Amino acid sequence: MQSNTLQPPTIHRLKKVIEITGVSRSVIYEKINEKSKRYDPTFPKPIKLSLNAVGWFEHELIQWLELKAEQRFTC
Repeated sequence: MQSNTLQPPTIHRLKKVIEITGVSRSVIYEKINEKSKRYDPTFPKPIKLSLNAVGWFEHELIQWLELKAEQRFTC
């Protein structure tokens, strides 16, 4: 019998995002900065957790990595 309980979304802080994506801190912030030449509209946007803390949803990071994996065959 399957349980119908939903798993809460996993949120990662910057250190883990760097580990998951393999991208440095500075590049991550450039990817989310619309004024940067490295801006990537497909990169997940952080969510504000508190006054000084942000995090990223794990499922969005995985989707972005999957998109990048698909793109390597279309270039």
